[in-house]
Amino acid sequence: MRLLLADLVLVLHFALAVFIAAGVACVWLGAALGWQWVRARTFRIAHLAAMAFVAAQAVLGITCPLTVWEDALRHGSDARSFVARWVARLLYYDLPEWIFTVAYVAAAAITMLAWRLVPPRPRA
Repeated sequence: MRLLLADLVLVLHFALAVFIAAGVACVWLGAALGWQWVRARTFRIAHLAAMAFVAAQAVLGITCPLTVWEDALRHGSDARSFVARWVARLLYYDLPEWIFTVAYVAAAAITMLAWRLVPPRPRA
């Protein structure tokens, strides 16, 4: 049961990473193509908050809580389901920490620039 929960946390982590990475690309692309949903205030606030959280934890050297939670559920075991093995390959990379910090801070800056240049709709 613990390993199943760990796999679910991993899939949630991956979904959040996709939301963060694809979100800003969708905002820029949507602005160019006239997609109105990319100006939805709730989407934009959630995306900006998630990106700011990731960038802040990288700058502060804090491990992602979802990674910590997954590791705790696995109790040091590397056992994963077939799907979880592939998701982990897509999510985790063996690179120096500073590369991720620079990438996350740059992505946060691009997200903030998108907020300014492609603003969300005003409150109703």
